[in-house]
Amino acid sequence: MTNQRTPLRARLGRTARDPSEGRLAGPGQLRTTDLGVKTDGDEGLSLTDYAVEHGLRPSAARPSIPVYLRQLWRRANFIVAFATARNVAMYTEARLGQLWQVLTPLLNAGVYFLIFGLLLKINRGVPNYLGFVVSGVFIFNFTQRSVISTSTVMTDSLELIRALHFPRASLPLAYVMIEFQQMLLSLVVLVPILLFTGEPLTWHWLLAIPVLALQTIFNVGCGLAVARLGSRVNDFSQLLPFLTRTWLYVSGVIFSISTLNVSGWAKSVLELNPAALYITLTRNAVMATQRESAPGSKPYSEPLCHAWQTIGQRKGASARLLYDSAYCHSAINPAHLWYYAIGWAVLALIAGFFFFWRAETGYGRG
Repeated sequence: MTNQRTPLRARLGRTARDPSEGRLAGPGQLRTTDLGVKTDGDEGLSLTDYAVEHGLRPSAARPSIPVYLRQLWRRANFIVAFATARNVAMYTEARLGQLWQVLTPLLNAGVYFLIFGLLLKINRGVPNYLGFVVSGVFIFNFTQRSVISTSTVMTDSLELIRALHFPRASLPLAYVMIEFQQMLLSLVVLVPILLFTGEPLTWHWLLAIPVLALQTIFNVGCGLAVARLGSRVNDFSQLLPFLTRTWLYVSGVIFSISTLNVSGWAKSVLELNPAALYITLTRNAVMATQRESAPGSKPYSEPLCHAWQTIGQRKGASARLLYDSAYCHSAINPAHLWYYAIGWAVLALIAGFFFFWRAETGYGRG
């Protein structure tokens, strides 16, 4: 009888180390000698040459911008679905549930109106101050929350980034989409408030749609930029709330920049602030009181402008005098506000996207 026992080495496919055969190879593995790849003391292809010859590329290689954009577009449904799911889950444990998405900006606006409108009386010279403050808080809150939430998205999603291969820009985009959906809910509150305070419903309200679109584009660019900064500097997210709060106080959320007693160049800088631009354009779209009282909206009249500057901003001034500010000079041509708003949106998107894309292969490495 012949011996039926097969040597272990033969049954395992020659997995034992053989000095004459190069490197150790286990089941399902390839040995470098089988591939013709150069090992120590051998002649053959290097690993780099082998990869080039067979069309192999690193799995973590950064794609080109056109390829990256196509990858993002293919994941558009995922971005929207992810944002919707996060919005639904955000307040599930609260008693009032999704109602907090509306109550939060409404309570913020109420606090600002109480402090600055009723107690400090800084609403001088601004008609319909309640609508003025509420609209400013809602619009600025959209940008503020987008910037703060995206600053930690990469560090908070390390497990997802390390487990799956996808364009990392999907995460900041999803978080901006979350804030966009909450902004739409805020508009459900803003519209009744404006109508209740006497603002007429006109065709100008349609202009709020392109303004919101431009602001969303701007928020996406800022979100991409701060997402990379937050992934590199852990303390950046701690500093960001103080920066955005300062940004709020210089953006005309609770006061009219046009009524400030500052030099012309300083007023121009404040009005060209992107947050102030989107707030002003939104107010001009949905508030007739702002369109009719905006400086530069009517031909300059020195007597009327002087009357507004000396009397119209005082407590108890007549309602008619509040609109005489339209006869004063404007630091920025109102017709040019749209050009500046478009410029900020395009600049933020291009710069933010390129800045984020440059570090695509570094996210998730810890």
